[in-house]
Formats: sequence, C-alpha cells, structure tokens
Amino acid sequence: MGPLEANVNTNRAAGLGMIAVIGCLVVVAAMFGAALGAGGVYLALRPASQAAPAVSTAAPAAIAPPAESATGSVALAVGRVGPAVVTVVNHLGATAAPLGGDARTATGSGVIVSDQGYIVTNNHVVEGTSGLEVIFADGSRSEATLVGSDPFADIAVVKAASPVPSVATWGDSSALVPGDTVIAIGSPLGDFVNTVTAGVVSATGRALDASPGFRIEHLIQTDAAINHGNSGGPLVNLDGEIVGINTLVVRGSGSGDAAEGLGFAVESKSARSVADAIIANGVYPRPYMGVQWEWVTAETAALNGLPSIYGAYLSEVVEGGPAAQAGLRAGDLLTSLDGTAFDQDHLFLNMLLERQPGDQVLFGVYRNGGTGDATIVLGQRPAA
Repeated sequence: MGPLEANVNTNRAAGLGMIAVIGCLVVVAAMFGAALGAGGVYLALRPASQAAPAVSTAAPAAIAPPAESATGSVALAVGRVGPAVVTVVNHLGATAAPLGGDARTATGSGVIVSDQGYIVTNNHVVEGTSGLEVIFADGSRSEATLVGSDPFADIAVVKAASPVPSVATWGDSSALVPGDTVIAIGSPLGDFVNTVTAGVVSATGRALDASPGFRIEHLIQTDAAINHGNSGGPLVNLDGEIVGINTLVVRGSGSGDAAEGLGFAVESKSARSVADAIIANGVYPRPYMGVQWEWVTAETAALNGLPSIYGAYLSEVVEGGPAAQAGLRAGDLLTSLDGTAFDQDHLFLNMLLERQPGDQVLFGVYRNGGTGDATIVLGQRPAA
C-alpha cells in the first residue's frame, strides 16, 4: 500500500486536495485533462482554469440593478449581487505572467465579500498558483494575492489590489429548503463572464466522496446549471444573498448513464466561517497529527492478512509530531476515534476534522497482531 497525497499535516493537497479533481474548473493548457473520475463517481470537470486570452473582458449587458417594479425576481437578485462577482485568473507554474499574458492559466469564479477587496473562491481554483488576477464584472482587471485557503472545505480567499466595485451579502443557508429558487453566477469556460443560471434547491445536507477516507459534507444540491469555470462563484437566493459557493458538478455514474442538473455548492454557513477565519488569521484552524496515511477498507485489510476492519494505515509518522509523541509509528493501523470504530459511515478524516487543535483524543490501534490505544493532543495544521 503506497502513501496517499492526502495527509492531516503539512501537505497542502491533503484531504480535499482531491476536490481539484472534482471541481468545475477549466484548464486551458492542452496537456490538462477534461474528464476525470473520483471515488467511483464519474465527474466530468476541468480544473477551474482557462487561458487568459480566452477570458472575455467585455462587460456583460444588464449588470445594473433592474427597475424597482421587478420585485422578488431573479433579475433583481442578479442586479444586487452581479457587480460583486469576478473571474479569478490563476497563472500556473514557476513564474507569474504579466496581467493579460498568455502563459498557462486556469480560471474560475469568485465573489467580493468585503469593501477591503476580499474575494471568496474555491481552494482548487487557486491551487498551484504563481500569480493571481481578477476580472471585475465591468471587464476591468486587478492583480490579486492569495490570503489563505482550506482544502478540506474547498474555500480560499484572495484580495484584489484595486478598489472593488461592489460587495455581496452573506445569506443563511440553513434557511434553505428543497424547492427554493437559487441563482448561480460565474464565468463558465472562462469566456462567458457573469453568466446567470437559475434553478431550485434540489436537496440540502448532501455528501460526496472526495478521496479515500474523506467525504465532503453539508453540500447544497441544485439543478441551476453549473459548468466548467463556475467554481468559486456564488449561489444566491432571491434576495441576492450568498447561500453557497459553487464547487462541483456530477455528470454520471461511470456506467454510461449521463446526468444533468447535479450541481453542488458549499453551504454559506461553512464557507463564511472558513473565509472569516482566513481573513482574520490567514488560516482556518485544523487539527494536526504529523502523519501520512491511507484509508483501509475491511476488504483491503482482509486481502492483506489483517482483521476485517476499517482504519487509517500510517505510512509515515513525523518525528516530534503529536502522533510520534503519543508513541505511534509507521505501520500502525488506527481503527477508532474516541470509542467510535471507523467504517464506511465513520471516515477517519471526517471524524478527525470534527476535533479542534488542542483537543485530546483516543485512537484505537492495531499493531503486529495486537490491539491497544494511544492518547494524542492534536496540534494545529500549519498554513500552506
């Protein structure tokens, strides 16, 4: 069993790094793939990326708020939030390109949440960046800097260097019920800036496997069209308030069946909490163990001569880290957390992320044919 890239300590791609695989992104360099699978679910997507020359700088028509007579309408909501929606251009590679350059780039979407220039987008939109810029709804451009990101929630914050034209308001995602009208705004394919699509809330509280041993939870499902390049854009209600951050789309099951209208957004409750912490401190606090691990199912364990149990196999333990201080070592299999055994419904990383830095937790451990336990005081995951 080889080590996974996902880990709960120093790897920036840990856990939700897999979200880059399932996000609705557009990558323009010819070498990048367009349809990738993850967790047994076929997800047709492309990293939120598109070459800068392909990004239309023309301002879309009808950004201005509509007449007051359009009460409770989609148009009124779009008029309120539309000017705060941006295209995020991620210059990839070792060297940043000048504004408007044609180096390898990726594009996604974002939404301005502060008059100080803070913009919320997806973590997978800004991964691998060597330089960022944003394109405002009127077509003007600004350099931007990465403030911080959280791969587990797939949320990042960037800050525009130029004054921002408008600010969107956060809404209450917990008030949503299936059937509510919602609106997605973003830049599909990187070309169609500030495209508006509308639909309904199909369901709330959805969960999707992002990588072995981790499931992204508390997602809003919507049938509002979400396409490549919409990553990081807002999902809004009829009051023009942000109720979600669009993050991924499911196209099919891999069995040949194609699906439409399966878009997902990070609920505003989670997105705002993460974004506010990043704006204040540059990082959202996550627990740190100092390990590299891989998820082991009961079937995999049996095939390798182990008891038929689920767990996190430790392929590496960082010297001096919390796990090492608790006596854990490479080759150990963690089987439970605070008395709850791991299984297909109780995943290692999801359960760990419910804890906070400084918490004391008890792991069940399988080692060399015997069982025991280890008490760990969790550290704080270093900023990427």
